[in-house]
Amino acid sequence: MKKTILGTSNLNVSAICLGTMTFGEQNSEAEAHSQLDYALERGINFIDTAEMYPVPARAETSGATERFIGSWLKKTGKRGDVVLATKVAGPNPNMRWVRGGKHDLDPADIRAALEASLERLQTDHIDLYQLHWPSRNVPIFGAGLFNPRKERSCVAIEDTLAALGQLIDAGKIGHIGVSNESAWGVCEFIKQSELKGLPRIATLQNLYNLAARSHETGLLDEVCFRENVALLAYSPLAFGQLSAKYLDNPKAHGRLTIFPPTWSPRYLQPAVLSAVQEYAALARANGMTPAAMAMAWCYSRWFVASTIVGATSLAQLKENIDAYSLTLPDNVLKEIDVIHARWTNPIT
Repeated sequence: MKKTILGTSNLNVSAICLGTMTFGEQNSEAEAHSQLDYALERGINFIDTAEMYPVPARAETSGATERFIGSWLKKTGKRGDVVLATKVAGPNPNMRWVRGGKHDLDPADIRAALEASLERLQTDHIDLYQLHWPSRNVPIFGAGLFNPRKERSCVAIEDTLAALGQLIDAGKIGHIGVSNESAWGVCEFIKQSELKGLPRIATLQNLYNLAARSHETGLLDEVCFRENVALLAYSPLAFGQLSAKYLDNPKAHGRLTIFPPTWSPRYLQPAVLSAVQEYAALARANGMTPAAMAMAWCYSRWFVASTIVGATSLAQLKENIDAYSLTLPDNVLKEIDVIHARWTNPIT
């Protein structure tokens, strides 16, 4: 499997990253270990997690994902074989169980989050430490358009970078990245790092799939290209929608049926279902499963450094990895863009 260097870092990672946010909720510890074993067998050396996982976030399961990865690292002794990424949570008043409700991106909070992650992961360093979402007012997770009336106090970007720099100097972090960020945010992180001699972000982890292509229209593709920031694309199957399993069976077992619909409304918009129906028909007309076409398309994008793939079974994980070997014909790529023009970014 192809490997690439992430941005300005020295991290050489596989084109597929194993996403783990189901570990501890939809996957048991044994199942998590099986996925990790299988991913390494298939050439994946990149693992992504977060302090607040599994998702949906609950007090009862918080931190379980990192603990499962930590027990696997201890059991297998594979820490030197993987690039390990995790994330520190930004402010969210509904997650009072994360660090006692004190979770933002100030120095004390970042240090506390990192130390707890290191303990759960049973390691002494994180290769890529990411800010899960911004401290400032930004419309994320389907919140809609930017609204200046929602401005709030926030931690200055330069203060966050300075705190991360101290942890890099201490050898606890290798490189840093951001997640769920805007074009302005990426540029501001880079500007502050250059103005003040602070660490530079190497990666951007954002939503990207057939039904969510705002990365292409929000100037993030140009920003990332010119500033050498690597895109880590998450949710390539849109919480399973792009597999078309919910079209075939609206009660199919998966995140969108086993958890309350209020948890992920952006994946349930009528326009999403219309787009999925057309993408699924295109895939099947060309001898592919909808999931395979959606994955292969994401893998083929020139600006995607690594695609984060999550699964709740080894069979799903195998199909998603197998799609890496698919080359989509020109006629399929053209028709994908025709569908996209009809149903432009129904997931925001």
